[in-house]
Amino acid sequence: MPLRFGADVSTAETDYGTVLLDQRSGAYWELNPTATLVVRTLLDGGEEADAAAALVREFDIDRAQALRDVETLVGQLRGSGLAS
Repeated sequence: MPLRFGADVSTAETDYGTVLLDQRSGAYWELNPTATLVVRTLLDGGEEADAAAALVREFDIDRAQALRDVETLVGQLRGSGLAS
């Protein structure tokens, strides 16, 4: 399922990844370049498998590990209320 940030979440890309601001709580989240690639892929309408494939291409990691990493990140973003 594609990822969507809530209306109260602002994003800014930096030289080091992406910063998320939850405007409701004032909490900041910093995503490293790997997480930024995953989020970008999902925000562009890709599925979790697409994001995992992007990680494999970019970082030459095992596909099963990439999929677990994507699922973990998405779970954390959704669990925190930042994304649906």
